[in-house]
Amino acid sequence: MSDVPFPLSPLEKQARNHAILCTTGFLILLPLGALIARYARTFTNRWWIVHGVVQFLIAGPVILAGWSYGYMTTTQLEGYTGGHFVDPHKKNGLALLILYLIQVFLGAFIHYVKMPSVFHGRRPPQNYFHAFVGIVIFVLAAFQVHYGLYTEWPTSTGNLHMVPMPAKNAWLALIIVFWALYAIGLAFLPRQMSQERAGRTRSKEDEVALHENGRRN
Repeated sequence: MSDVPFPLSPLEKQARNHAILCTTGFLILLPLGALIARYARTFTNRWWIVHGVVQFLIAGPVILAGWSYGYMTTTQLEGYTGGHFVDPHKKNGLALLILYLIQVFLGAFIHYVKMPSVFHGRRPPQNYFHAFVGIVIFVLAAFQVHYGLYTEWPTSTGNLHMVPMPAKNAWLALIIVFWALYAIGLAFLPRQMSQERAGRTRSKEDEVALHENGRRN
């Protein structure tokens, strides 16, 4: 991030690291994990393993490291910027972290806790909520990175080193590519729903058969 010949200050480097890590986590890794789930789930039952590894084991450390860099930068600039969680970027950053943690917990809950008898063969509502939270995260993340590039960086650092245009163009490219691929992936949704209905039917038939065998015995 430099249009000026002198190097970035330690504080600017810290803010840059925050930007790179959080952008990588929220606009590359999490969307990649979501696209894996969107495309692969209709072809293999092992999609969840890769999805979980990307969303939690890979994206998680990157996001937490990026968030910590941002927190440290705000602490050092507290006298100039007014402190933590006082502007849209900082408030939205906290919201994104909380939503990410909720999303990880919800994904694990959906995978490991099955309640077929409660919903009587219907898709559990937490599955829809999981998808909704994911979309909210991607929308907020797009806003967050844009705000950081165009407002937070110049306001917090004094804009001695301007954000280069390739970084801004990369933001736009990531948004376009993700949503285009996600929209295309929705074509697999009818196939997914059909497979899920067939799976629930088999589970119900197995449950009935087991119950009947128990009565005979």
